[in-house]
Amino acid sequence: MNVCLSRLRILVAIVAITLRTHAAEPVHIRLATDWYPQPEHGGFYQALLKGYYSAAGLEVEIQPGGPNAFAVQRVGTGRTDFGMGSGDDVLMACDRGIPVVAVGATMQNDPQGIMVHDDSSIRTLADLEGHTVAVVPGTAWFPFLVKKYGFKSIREIPHTFSVGSFVKDPGYVQMCFLTSEPFFAQLQGAKPRVMLISESGYAPYRVFFTRRDFLQKNPTVVKAFVEASYRGWREYLADPSAVNAELAKRNPELTPAKMEYSARMMVEYKFVLGDPAKGEIHGAMRVRRWQAQFDTLKDLKVIKGNFNLADAWTDAFCPKP
Repeated sequence: MNVCLSRLRILVAIVAITLRTHAAEPVHIRLATDWYPQPEHGGFYQALLKGYYSAAGLEVEIQPGGPNAFAVQRVGTGRTDFGMGSGDDVLMACDRGIPVVAVGATMQNDPQGIMVHDDSSIRTLADLEGHTVAVVPGTAWFPFLVKKYGFKSIREIPHTFSVGSFVKDPGYVQMCFLTSEPFFAQLQGAKPRVMLISESGYAPYRVFFTRRDFLQKNPTVVKAFVEASYRGWREYLADPSAVNAELAKRNPELTPAKMEYSARMMVEYKFVLGDPAKGEIHGAMRVRRWQAQFDTLKDLKVIKGNFNLADAWTDAFCPKP
C-alpha cells in the first residue's frame, strides 16, 4: 500500500509540475500597427516595456506598419492577431466580408484633418469648394464632406505621405494627422493650419481589432490584451520618456522634438483620453457613435450595410460610460 501511495504522490507531483509549466507558457500575440513606430502607438509599447503584457500571460510582438500596412487584411487572414485602424475601416471591412471586430478604442477622437497654409483663404471645411485636396484613395470621410457641404467642384488627388508638395506650394491642401504632418511642415519652414475632420460631424473612434473567431475562442486573452493596453496608454501619456527612447531605437527617423510634439497634441486635443465635458471616457465605446457611423457610411453608399453591426465591435472589455 505504501508503494501505491508513493506512486500516487509521484504522479500528483508530475501532474502539478506539468500544469505549472503549461500555465507559465505565455500566449504569443502579434499586433500590426498602422504606421512605423511612433508616439501614436505609445500605449502599446508602454505595456510591452513595463511588462504588463507578460504579467497577463502574453508575449506580444508589435509589427510596424507603413503606407501599405493593410492591418485589416492581415488580421482577417490570420497573419496577425490584432491590428490598429479607424472605426470606419472596421465597418468597411465587415461589409466586404472580412471577419474583424473592434475590441478597444485607442483614441476617443480622430486626429485626421485637412492641412492648409496659415494665410490660406480656406478658413473652414466648407471653404474647400473649388480646391484640390490630396487624400488617401478610398478615404470614407471625403465623400462625407462632399455631401455635407454640397461641393460641386472639389478635386481629389492621391496623398503622397509627404509634406514636400505642401511646403513648396502655398496653395497646396492635403489630409494629415494633427499629431504628425504639421510638425514636419513647420520643420521645413511652412506655417500650417489644421481643420479636424471631426468638426464636420464625421467622428469614428481609432480602434484596435481582432478576428471574430479569435475573440470567440480566446476571450480571456483578448480581455488581458485590452486591459494591459489601456493601462499602458494611461501611463504613457503621463510620462512618455521611457517609451520615446524605445521608439527612437525602432524608428531612427524620430527625433525627441517630434515625439514631444505628438504626445503633446494627443494630450492637448484629448484624442486618447477623451473629453470628460463631453462624457468621454478613455477606452469606452458607445453604441450610438457606432450606429451613427454605420448609418453615415450606408447613406453615402460606402457600405451596403448587409451585416449585423453588433458583429463589428464589442464593449465587453471596455470601461463603461
